[in-house]
Amino acid sequence: MAAIIEPTNLEPEKQTLLSHHKEKHFTAGEIVRDIIIGVSDGLTVPFALAAGLSGANATSSIVLTAGIAEVAAGAISMGLGGYLAAKSEADHYMRELKREQEEIIAVPDTEAAEVAEILAQYGIEPHEYTPVVNALRRKPQAWLDFMMKFELGLEKPDPRRALHSALTIAIAYVLGGLVPLIPYMFIPIAREAMVASVVLTLLALLIFGYAKGYFTGSKPFVSAFQTTLIGAIASAAAYGLAKAIHP
Repeated sequence: MAAIIEPTNLEPEKQTLLSHHKEKHFTAGEIVRDIIIGVSDGLTVPFALAAGLSGANATSSIVLTAGIAEVAAGAISMGLGGYLAAKSEADHYMRELKREQEEIIAVPDTEAAEVAEILAQYGIEPHEYTPVVNALRRKPQAWLDFMMKFELGLEKPDPRRALHSALTIAIAYVLGGLVPLIPYMFIPIAREAMVASVVLTLLALLIFGYAKGYFTGSKPFVSAFQTTLIGAIASAAAYGLAKAIHP
C-alpha cells in the first residue's frame, strides 16, 4: 500500500511546487510483517507435523485430522499473540503519552531544553533552533507530538491495529497451514501423500521466501533459500524422530 504525503500550512509558492511532486512510500510494513509471521509458521509447523505422523506410519486421514486441528489451534494461538503484542504496544504508547503530557505541564523549561538538545543533534545551531523551540511551546499538541516521536521514538498506533493484526496473522496461518495438507486430502496412502506434500510445500516456501525478501528489502533469492531450508530441516527432523520412535 502506498501513501501520498500531502503538505499542509505551507506558503502558496511551496505548496505549488510540492503539489507537482508526490512522494509515494510503502506503508504496509506492519501488515506485511503479520502476513510473514502467519504464513511462515503456517507452512512450517503443519508441514513438520504431517511429515512426523507420516514417519510414524499414520494414515492420510489421521494426518489430515491432526493437521487441521493443529492449523485451527495454531491460528488461534498466533492470532491471540499478535493481538496481545499490538495491544501492549498501544498501552505503552498511552502510558508514555500521559507521562510526557504531565512533564510538559510540570517542567516546561526542562522539556524545552530537551527539544533544543534533540535539534542540536542534527547540527542545528542555537540561533536556528530557538525560534522552533519557542514555536512549539506555543503549540502544546505539536510539542507533545514532537517529543513522542523524536525523544521517545514512538509513533501513534492505529486503534484498530490489535484486531487487524490478530485477523491477519490467523488468516495467513490458515492459508499457509493448508498447503502441506492438501495432498493428504486426495492421496489415501500417507507416504505417497508425504512425497507430494514435500514437493508442494517446498515450492510454496520458495515462492513465499522470495516474496518475503522482495517486500522486506532483503535479497529475494537468499530469502527463498533460507526459508525453504528451515522448512526442510523442520520436516526432516520431525520425520526422522518419528521413525526413530516408531520404526
